Amino acid sequence: MRHRRKGRKLGRNPSHQRALLRSLASALFLTERDAEFDDNAPKVKGRIVTTLHKAKEVRPLVEKCITIAKRGLVAEDAAREFASSAERNTEQWKAWRQSDKWTQWNQAIAPAVAARRRCIQLLGDKQAVAVLFDEVAERFVDRPGGYTRIIRMAKPRLGDAGAQAMLEFVGQHDRVTERSTKPSFEAETAPAAPAKEEAAAEPAAEEASDVAEKQDE
Repeated sequence: MRHRRKGRKLGRNPSHQRALLRSLASALFLTERDAEFDDNAPKVKGRIVTTLHKAKEVRPLVEKCITIAKRGLVAEDAAREFASSAERNTEQWKAWRQSDKWTQWNQAIAPAVAARRRCIQLLGDKQAVAVLFDEVAERFVDRPGGYTRIIRMAKPRLGDAGAQAMLEFVGQHDRVTERSTKPSFEAETAPAAPAKEEAAAEPAAEEASDVAEKQDE
């Protein structure tokens, strides 16, 4: 029985399940890398295509990593106050290393280091973690959650007809919906009033001309 055992098996044993989710999450983060000179550049940044059930399983892992990275960025910002701009192993850097500011900096930067190590433990890819902290997490600093979306594709996968879906970051490929405006008929009916007045004025002018001719006779 599967009491209190959440999640899908996806036809794999537990270790293979974890490896699959790590690979999919890393692949999504790596689409945001600078792949200008890369032979295997992503087709669309911030988007991967997989099966619907795999996308639903990997989405919590992706959002968990982004939340951890956001907390690490807060710690890095707090540590900049005590950091030194001197180059490493210089006299100025050595003096800062022996001062109390280094102790304060070390305590402030510790949560950021722990956040990076935790993401490496979850993803297993240092390059993906670097992209996560440098590119992705900064984009969602002011967003409380919901960093990704799943869009089901109409075309099934060739071979087994599996339902496909796109997993992508929000804020990049957002669909803008515009409501159609209600047509107004006032502009069309307004010019019709002078035409009616002109049509009514023509018979009156003809009657006036007939009366004038009779009087002349």
